[in-house]
Amino acid sequence: MSPGVVTLRSMTEEDLGMLHDWLNRPHIVEWWGGERPSLEEVQEHYHPCALAEANVTPYVGMLDGRPFAYAQSYVALGSGDGWWQDETDPGIRGIDQSIGESALLGQGYGTLLVRALVDLLFADPRVSKVQTDPSPRNLRAIRCYEKAGFRRIKTIETPDGPAIYMLHERP
Repeated sequence: MSPGVVTLRSMTEEDLGMLHDWLNRPHIVEWWGGERPSLEEVQEHYHPCALAEANVTPYVGMLDGRPFAYAQSYVALGSGDGWWQDETDPGIRGIDQSIGESALLGQGYGTLLVRALVDLLFADPRVSKVQTDPSPRNLRAIRCYEKAGFRRIKTIETPDGPAIYMLHERP
C-alpha cells in the first residue's frame, strides 16, 4: 500500500470549524494545551489574521487531497510570552503540528507532514534552521521528528513545561 501524498495548503477562516473539532479530540488535547477550546476561542486564537499578527503561519495538511492535519510555523525571534527569549537568529522558524484523525496515527503520515513543512520553510532562503519542542513524554512526536531529520539538542524549560529542543539544519 502506498503511503499517500502529503501536501500543505494555507489555512483559511473556513477551516476553523474543522480545526475546532480536531483540537477537541483526546489525542490532541493531551499534547496541545491540555484543554478543550470552545469554537469561539478557536475562531479568536487561530483566525489566520490573528495568527499573522503573532508571526504564525497556519497550514492544513492534506493527505491525497483531503484535510487530515493542522500545522503551523512561526518566527522564533521575538515570539513573546516567555518563548525563545534568548534567540538572536531572525531566520529560525519553529513548528507545531498535529494529525486530526486518530486512525492515521502511527502510520508515518506525521513524518511526511513534518518533512513537507520543513521543505516548504527551507524554500525561503531567509530561513536558517527549523526548531521544535515536544514534551519529553511524547515519544511518538520525538521519533517522528527524528525520522524527519531533526536532532535532539537538549532538554529545556518552556512556558508549557519541560521540552526536548530539536533542530533541523538547512540541507
